[in-house]
Amino acid sequence: MNVVTVIPARGGSKSLPKKNIHPLNGKPLIQYSIEYSLQCPLILHTVVSTDCQEIADIAKRTGAEVPFLRPLQYAQDDTRDYPVMRHALETLEKHYDQHIDAIALLRPTSPLRPPGLIEKAIHLLQKDPLATSVRTVTKCEQHPFRMWQMQDHYMIGYEKEIYEPFNIPRQELPTLLFQTGDLEMVTRETLLAGSVSGTRVLPIIMHPDEMMDIDHQKDLTSAEQRLQK
Repeated sequence: MNVVTVIPARGGSKSLPKKNIHPLNGKPLIQYSIEYSLQCPLILHTVVSTDCQEIADIAKRTGAEVPFLRPLQYAQDDTRDYPVMRHALETLEKHYDQHIDAIALLRPTSPLRPPGLIEKAIHLLQKDPLATSVRTVTKCEQHPFRMWQMQDHYMIGYEKEIYEPFNIPRQELPTLLFQTGDLEMVTRETLLAGSVSGTRVLPIIMHPDEMMDIDHQKDLTSAEQRLQK
């Protein structure tokens, strides 16, 4: 398979300014994802998709390719993953003059991935030609059947298809999975059909302790502590 890594890193960040290049243990945050991709021999190109020249320069210095700057309409606060990935697919196929079978999305905010995720995802797609994508997930620690939402000034159960799901014994709760930001791999056909996942999604199940999503300063502090152990 021709697989290309895309690392999305727009310049704007409200929760933590310049989050994607914020120092973590002496390295820009994005460098961890770049190095993770470069260590996988199955990846053709490690590409950073950014609208920010400063991020582009840092990405290039740490080994990534930045063959384009992302158009501003795909770099807004409310921009979803799909237009970013579709733009990357079409632009990179033209730039490299290569057919891309799948894109591996690595978010800079998940710097401490366990080894081998990219290899596992490619292996899963090769084994199952009907699969549309692969995502890293972990078992939900807080089950949605136990969740409530406000309606006027009363609470109602969030799950409405099952009668009083909050009374189901813990042992009988269905296993539910929460997506992490460590890895998403989507096939070319799925992206061209208008989706970042499709309907036949394969899981890579991670232990909750392996998950690290950096959004605030306290997350950076936790990551620093993990790296220094």
